[in-house]
Amino acid sequence: MLKFSSGPIFISRLQSKKHHIFLILVHTAFVVSSLQANAVWVGEQHTIKSIREGIQKTPCGDTLFVDKGFYQEGNLVIDKSIALIGLHQPILDGGNQVEILTISAVDVTVAGFVFQNSGSSSMGDFASIKCIDCSYIYLLNNQIINSFFGIHFSNSDHGMIIKNVIKGNPTNEQNTGNGIHVWKSTDMHISDNEVSGHRDGIYFEFVTSSLIQRNHSFENIRYALHFMFSHQDMYTHNNFYKNGAGVAVMYSHDVLMYYNNFEKNWGSSAFGILLKEISDSKIEYNTFTDNTVGIYMEGTSRIIVSKNKFFSNGWALKIQASCNENQVNENNFFKNTFDVASNGTMVLNSFTQNYWDKYEGYDLAKDGIGDIPYHPLNLYSVLVEQNPSTLILLRSFLISILDRAEKVIPVLTPAELVDNKPSMNPVIL
Repeated sequence: MLKFSSGPIFISRLQSKKHHIFLILVHTAFVVSSLQANAVWVGEQHTIKSIREGIQKTPCGDTLFVDKGFYQEGNLVIDKSIALIGLHQPILDGGNQVEILTISAVDVTVAGFVFQNSGSSSMGDFASIKCIDCSYIYLLNNQIINSFFGIHFSNSDHGMIIKNVIKGNPTNEQNTGNGIHVWKSTDMHISDNEVSGHRDGIYFEFVTSSLIQRNHSFENIRYALHFMFSHQDMYTHNNFYKNGAGVAVMYSHDVLMYYNNFEKNWGSSAFGILLKEISDSKIEYNTFTDNTVGIYMEGTSRIIVSKNKFFSNGWALKIQASCNENQVNENNFFKNTFDVASNGTMVLNSFTQNYWDKYEGYDLAKDGIGDIPYHPLNLYSVLVEQNPSTLILLRSFLISILDRAEKVIPVLTPAELVDNKPSMNPVIL
């Protein structure tokens, strides 16, 4: 049973703090009021010119406002509970040398800044914003440009990363970090961010009970979203498109994947979703469009794939022989080159009531269910899986004859891989 505490806990705590309420007002209208009479101010028009000095002079529980300007102050450190609020997008520049902001505290807000040009290192994970051993960190409405890692959380809990724009300028995978990187953390809430140009857009490793929603992750070198050893998480209503390899969920269990869009993840090793050693999870109400492979499943068990749309993919589903007890139900398959592929003959997964645009059966009973079963794995798909070079024969007359013959007298395709109740009409999603 999956339980997510992220939303209500985060919202109630955000509203319980006066400076967090003020933060919302600032970022909706950028209007300064007298709610924070004891706030500290930094900028050319104020006594304090340095953010570093401002942090030192801001009492625990109060707010530091930073006026518009260019600030290059090396590595700034926050080790107490404060709100750091930028007005009119002040720029914090790392000069391509240092980590810009390091947070190690409880209850810290950072909002309204432009972070640019953090340092990079093959030995250390330099980031624009790094949070270490933290709780209740709120990162809102920031822009992060040309960073090694954009936002980096480690060994932390109850973090909110919301409405940030993170844009990298990668040269290759080895010289680029991840846009949002979370390691060994829990109760994270990552929402409404735009992430591009990094190794992985969003990366989770050993992360539990967390929510990823309404993010746009695109044009990243490797994965839009990368899960490793992360359990009881949900990602929903995200857009993942034009990434080098799509989305990967590995060595995890109890993951909910709802209402996401996977689009134009093309390449020799590109997928909408790559599932490897994952169990007891759900993939529902998603759309897979123009991917090399919609869903690739290896070593998966007890996955429910239901009410998804697969449109114009190379392969809609690749289910390897190492998969078992997966259910593929009530999905729509339109204009895919191959609907299903597998590398084995034993079938330990079930298909039922899916709509297949290649189905040529009939419905004499008029109940919306085809009277004859549908075998989505055709002979040509089997041949391509065994010998990829046969793709050159795609749409040839010879292949159409072989597929017709295989339907009449099956020899190579597993008879058990069948939808016994194919839907005559597209499933209403």
